[in-house]
Amino acid sequence: MTALPRALGGSDGLIIWRLDQRKHATTWDNGEGSFLNGGRWNSKGIRAVYCSFDPATAILEVAVHKGFSTLDTVPFVITAATIADDAEVHVVKRGDVPNPNWLRPGVPSAGQQAFGDDLLRRHRFVAIPSAVSNHSWNLILDPLRAKTFYSMHLQEPFALDTRLHPAR
Repeated sequence: MTALPRALGGSDGLIIWRLDQRKHATTWDNGEGSFLNGGRWNSKGIRAVYCSFDPATAILEVAVHKGFSTLDTVPFVITAATIADDAEVHVVKRGDVPNPNWLRPGVPSAGQQAFGDDLLRRHRFVAIPSAVSNHSWNLILDPLRAKTFYSMHLQEPFALDTRLHPAR
């Protein structure tokens, strides 16, 4: 269950969510995939861990790359972590991004990745709008600098709603 916001009686701390293949469950926060391949907000050779502020967005972020068929047939885990001090999170608003196309689906540009690399050099945690869901947020963390500023909240098997991959 997604935690209630503090204003509604939720606990302290900011919860972030991530979906990974089960075989990567123990290394969910090492940024190896983004280090090897680069990502929307980082170049190859820069470690970044991509998370979301809610589980539904975390699922969509993976589904857009892997497809619902993979989420239905390959074992995945969903992980939640808590950032104790939300003041550690740098928020990038839509108007802060030099090229608005960076916030739309598409192949990331070198400029976009350089922008993200710079953010990760300056901040442990970066909140940025999702390209998959226009009204949702992602959180990118630098796994080396952020390590002691978050803690595991939960990790459990993920099961896709079978209606998202119906029989033909």
